[in-house]
Amino acid sequence: MSEPLKIIVPMAGFGTRLRPHTWSRPKPLLTAAGDTILGHVLKLLQTAPGAEQAEMVFIVGWLGEQVQAYMKAEHPKVKAHFVEQKEMKGQSHALAQAREFMSGPTLVIFVDTVVETDFSALDKEEVDAVAWVKPVPDPRRFGVAALGDDGLVRGLIEKPDDMSNNLAVVGIYYFKRGEDLMAAIDEQMEKGVVTKNEYFLADAIDIMLKKGLRMRTEVVGEWLDAGLPDTVLETNQKLLEKGRDNSGQVGHEGVTLHPPVYIHPSATVENSELGPYVSIGAGSSVRNSRIEDAVVERDVVIEDSQLKHSLIGERSQVRGVRGQVNVGDDSSVSGEAG
Repeated sequence: MSEPLKIIVPMAGFGTRLRPHTWSRPKPLLTAAGDTILGHVLKLLQTAPGAEQAEMVFIVGWLGEQVQAYMKAEHPKVKAHFVEQKEMKGQSHALAQAREFMSGPTLVIFVDTVVETDFSALDKEEVDAVAWVKPVPDPRRFGVAALGDDGLVRGLIEKPDDMSNNLAVVGIYYFKRGEDLMAAIDEQMEKGVVTKNEYFLADAIDIMLKKGLRMRTEVVGEWLDAGLPDTVLETNQKLLEKGRDNSGQVGHEGVTLHPPVYIHPSATVENSELGPYVSIGAGSSVRNSRIEDAVVERDVVIEDSQLKHSLIGERSQVRGVRGQVNVGDDSSVSGEAG
């Protein structure tokens, strides 16, 4: 690549489907399998050619200062820029806030999802653009890519009425020329091309396709959603299965582990049974408890409880609880639940 890769990361949404957790933290900073959702995405981006020189542009909104603090603390070597989307007018509107960075090779990645793919061949790309997709049994609740006879994308369809196109778009796009995408977004917004009162990126891409953009699809191996409490737990499960399990490296007296399990080295577990599919965050303490299928964030205290299918926010305290709990940061729960 003659120019450094630009990686544009829109993340300005409120994350309303993940409340109460997103009252106090932006959605990409929630964790699964011992790392933030954003951290898992950053690990994936390391496969891109020239990743060390790449410029990352975070389009932030609600609690965006936390993302900036996180990047400075956890990923200080990344060349990161932050722009704010002050009004929620859709994906294309979000990307327009990064106008000054939209030139040369550009990767757009939405952080609602964690995918399994490899970006290492981007510098050898022969077409103008790439959309990452995953075949799904029922495409009607997704945006899908419709292909022509030549195998290239002829259109993007939001929530199709039929089952004829099953390639769901996962929220990752590559453009050889970010300035062409920016020009299409400008045209989209000038003409007021909206879907459900929002400027969708699919509509901007359709403008480019009509002008001759050659876009192909790339199928991902895994597509993990992190937009709902249930799907965060599913993502935690899959990531633990795919190498995040550290149960064989952790020794805790009087503790029974059913892998896969992730326990941060600074966490304390006593007289408890964990797993399968449990992640325990840094500084957390678990005593006299049984936990299965749960994400326990950092600095949490759990005592005398039996928990299953639960999300527990940072610095929360759970005592004497049986069942399922979904509590945000700095909460306290005791007695019976679920």
